[in-house]
Amino acid sequence: MKSRIEVNPNILLGKPVIAGTRIPVYLILNLLASGYDSKRIIEAYPGLTEEDIRAALEYAEQRMRYEEVHVLGPAEVPAS
Repeated sequence: MKSRIEVNPNILLGKPVIAGTRIPVYLILNLLASGYDSKRIIEAYPGLTEEDIRAALEYAEQRMRYEEVHVLGPAEVPAS
């Protein structure tokens, strides 16, 4: 996965992309969430491969696995 995902501050402001492209990981996740399958994504973005799509999913999973979540209390309503 590491060789397929690139994070470079000079490309899309450092957002993770498929290496050698300007296709961000979030775009692939969005397409999958919208019902696209791998074949349809590759048809829309011929430079991508099945391995690229799997790498995007693995990257997202790894980021979410170690993300810290801080539960916030109920929002306070300012006095009027």
